[in-house]
Amino acid sequence: MSSPPASDYIRYLAAKQGLDDRSLNRQVWDHLAQALRERTDAAPLRVLEVGCGIGTMLERLLTGGLLTRAAYTGIDVQAEFIREARRRLQAYAHARGAGITEDGEVLVLKNARQEVRVTLEAVELADFLNREQGNTTWDVLLAHAFLDLIDLPTVLPRLLALLVTGGLFAFTLNFDGATIFEPVIDPDLDRRIMTLYHHTMDSRRHRGVAAGSSLTGRRLFQHLKEAGATVAAAGASDWVVFPGPAGYPGDEAYFLHCIIDTVAQALHGHPELDRGLLKPWLAARHRQIDSCELIYIAHQLDVMGYI
Repeated sequence: MSSPPASDYIRYLAAKQGLDDRSLNRQVWDHLAQALRERTDAAPLRVLEVGCGIGTMLERLLTGGLLTRAAYTGIDVQAEFIREARRRLQAYAHARGAGITEDGEVLVLKNARQEVRVTLEAVELADFLNREQGNTTWDVLLAHAFLDLIDLPTVLPRLLALLVTGGLFAFTLNFDGATIFEPVIDPDLDRRIMTLYHHTMDSRRHRGVAAGSSLTGRRLFQHLKEAGATVAAAGASDWVVFPGPAGYPGDEAYFLHCIIDTVAQALHGHPELDRGLLKPWLAARHRQIDSCELIYIAHQLDVMGYI
């Protein structure tokens, strides 16, 4: 089974923006905002986001006033996402009456309160680390719904090494081992499918190396400690999607269909699961979305601190 086209995944990332907004842990976000307000360095704040996707976190930072004088760098492996991030940033600026100009590959957003230089690049994380380590440093490191796609023990220390001494990190929406679909279809089958689904996260590989874990959230604490980092705030950031009187909010029905498709792709042809059981289970979950019955919960953790 093939992955969805990039255009569909772009819609998925846009569809979950509101969900991410309400899921982010307020305590962690407030700690980050307070740390940035207390910053005394007059130089522009240098921010690096890995796995920036289509730029929704950048928009969140701008809207929340966390970036005033800043140089933001966002990287993602998907060139289509980077092109969409540039388009969205220009639309964001125009919708708010902010000026936006191009300085080579850099987009410069400027209004009465903000001047933010934005560099967006499509690049593999490993290649970026090899290029930048020892050459460039940042004041803030961000990773949103991304760290559960990398091998934390080997990659996290290299990421943190990109920060200046005292630099801040905020790692948000880190999956932590629980996926829940309600109502139950078959208790035993539901548990079996979720167990195998989580195991596929633990066995994921990229470029021949380990790439992810279903328990990233809880394991972050020990890996951060081993890397010499200090956690200042942490808390749950669970996704909770449920239908209200008017159905699912925004485009979240589409988001839910994508989640079910993700389970289908992960378990397609799995030797420990009979396709005769999986196919009708998936179809039933899609029907539950169409009839506004499905409730979806994913347990995640946010962590913020400094080195």
